[in-house]
Amino acid sequence: MSSPADMPVGRMVGGGPRNTFRHDVGPPGSAAGGHLAGTIASMTSHEPTKVLVAVAWPYAQGPLHLGHMAGAYLPADIYARYRRSLGDDVLMVSGSDVHGTPITVRADEMGVTPQEIVDKFHPEFLTYWDDLDIAWDLFTTTGTETHREVVQGFFLKLLENGYLYRHTTEQYFDEQEDRFLPDRYVEGTCPNCGYLDARGDQCDNCGKTLDPIDLIDPRSKLSGTTPVLRETEHYYWKLSAFNEPLLAWLKQQEGWRPHVVNFAVGMVGEGLHDRAFTRDLDWGIPLPVDDIGPGKSIYVWWEALMGYFSAPQEWAKLQGDPDAWRAWWEDPKAETYYFVGKDNIPFHAIYWPALIMGHGGLNLPTDVPANQYVTFGGLKASKSRGVGRPLGWYLDRFETDGLRYAIAQSLPESNDTDLSDDEIVRRVNDELVAAWGNLVNRVVSMTSRYFDGVVPTPGDLSEADSAALERSVATLEETGAALDAVRLRAGIARAMHGAQDANAYLSDLAPWQTAKTDMERTATTLWVAIQLVATTAVSLSPYLPSSSRKVLEAVGVMVPDRGPSWTTPVVASGTVLGDLGPLFAKVEIEPED
Repeated sequence: MSSPADMPVGRMVGGGPRNTFRHDVGPPGSAAGGHLAGTIASMTSHEPTKVLVAVAWPYAQGPLHLGHMAGAYLPADIYARYRRSLGDDVLMVSGSDVHGTPITVRADEMGVTPQEIVDKFHPEFLTYWDDLDIAWDLFTTTGTETHREVVQGFFLKLLENGYLYRHTTEQYFDEQEDRFLPDRYVEGTCPNCGYLDARGDQCDNCGKTLDPIDLIDPRSKLSGTTPVLRETEHYYWKLSAFNEPLLAWLKQQEGWRPHVVNFAVGMVGEGLHDRAFTRDLDWGIPLPVDDIGPGKSIYVWWEALMGYFSAPQEWAKLQGDPDAWRAWWEDPKAETYYFVGKDNIPFHAIYWPALIMGHGGLNLPTDVPANQYVTFGGLKASKSRGVGRPLGWYLDRFETDGLRYAIAQSLPESNDTDLSDDEIVRRVNDELVAAWGNLVNRVVSMTSRYFDGVVPTPGDLSEADSAALERSVATLEETGAALDAVRLRAGIARAMHGAQDANAYLSDLAPWQTAKTDMERTATTLWVAIQLVATTAVSLSPYLPSSSRKVLEAVGVMVPDRGPSWTTPVVASGTVLGDLGPLFAKVEIEPED
C-alpha cells in the first residue's frame, strides 16, 4: 500500500488564467476612419485549457428553490460560459442524486417506491435548466449503468490500495419496523449546538457532519420510537490516513475563498476519523464484493461524489470516444472547479480530495468556490422545511435573464445573503431595465431615427470619445479579472458599471441635441455608443446569455454557439442594425402572489 503522505499534494492555485489585453487609441482629434478603428481589445496570450466544471448533485426528491440556484447552479453556468468565451474546452457536468436517503424517506412518506420519486423530480430538474438557460454538457443521474460501473471500480481501487477494511460496529435498529436505520432515518438533538431536529448525517443548524450515534435522544423517523443499537458489519474507509497530505494540500490553496479553506483546514487539523463506506440499504450501488452479507450498498455520500468522475465518462461514451474524459481527469494541465453550497464544503474540500488521493492518478480540485446560504426573512432556504418559494414560482413571473441578473447580483459568495421578492423586482426594474435595457433601446432608436438604422461613419474622435472607449475596454478586462478569480458578484457589478458609464457618456454628448445642428458630431457619438453597447453585451454575456446574444447579433456581431469571444467587438460603419425591440420588460407582482 502506498502512503498518502508520499503523494503529490497538487498545484498552488491563485484563481483562473489572467488575460492580457492591448488597446490602441488614437490621440484626441484623430480620425476613426469609419471602419474597424477606435479602441480595440484582444486577447494576446491565453492557452486553451481543459476545464471541468463540476456542480453539486441535487437529491431528486423535491422542487428546487432560489437558494439552490444562487448556491451552485447559476454560478457554475456563469463561470463555464466565461471560460468557453476564452476558448477553453469546458465540460460542465452534474446530475440528480437518486440514491440519497432523502429519496427513500420521501418515498416512505408518500407510500411509493424510490424510483417513482426519481421519475417525478429528475424531469422537473431538466425543465429548470431549460428555463434558466443553464448550459450543461451533461446532466445525468447516479442511476446509470456507467455510474454503477465507475463507482464499483472506484471501490475496488480503494480496496486494492489498502484504504478499505471490514469492521463490525453498532448501528441503530428500529425494533418496531424490524430494520436497520440509515443515517437520515435517525433524528435527535445535535450534540454540538443543541438543535432538536438534527439528522443522523448532519445538523442543518450548525452544519456539523454527524453519525447517528452522536445524536442525543435519538428517535426513528419511521416509527418515532427510540432505536436500539445492534451489531452489523461494514466496509470502513481509512480516512485517517489522509490527515497529513490533505492538510499540506489545503494550505497551498491560496486562491480559495477564505471561508472554504479555513473551514477545511480547521476540520482536518482536528483530526479525521475513519468512516463507514457501506450501509444497510438496498436502494443504492451494490458492492462489487459479497463478503459482508446481503442488503448492503455503497454509502451515498461517497458514491454521489464519484459522479464527478462517472459523468465525464458517460459524456465521453455519448460522444463516441470513450477515452475522451481522460483529458479532464488525467492531464495535470487541466483545471477542475467544484460549485457547491457551504454545507457541502467538507465533502468537496476534504472527503472527495481524499478519495482522489486514495484512488491515485487523478487531478485534485483546482478550486472549490463554495457559496454561503441564501436566506429568506433570515432563514436558510430549504425545500424540506418550506423556507423560500419553489423555483417554478419565479420562472412563471420573471424573464430568464432578469431572474439570472437578480440572483447574480445577490450571490452569497462571502456572507449569507437575504433575498426578498421586492428586492428581486427592484433589481430587475431599477437596474437591468432602467440602466442596461434603456441604454440599448436609446442607442438603437436614435440610430434608426437619425441614420435609418445604419451604423454611421464617425468623424474625428474627441477626448471624451476616446476616454469612453478606453473605459469600455477596462470594463471588459476588469469583469474578466473578477470572473477569473470566481468573484462572480463583483464581475456583474463591474459589467453594469460599464453600462452606467455608457449612459453617462450618452447623456453628456446628448446626440438628440446635436442632431439639430451637427450631424457629424451626432454620427460620432452614436458610433461610439454602439461600440460601448457591444462591449458591455460581451461583459454581461456569461450572466445574461440570451439578451446579450440578441444585442450583439442586432449590431452585426456574429455569436458562435458557445457564446461570444471575450474580446471587444468593433461594429463597422455601414452595419444595418437588426430589429431589437424592448430588451426587457418591467416586472410587477400582484399582492395576492
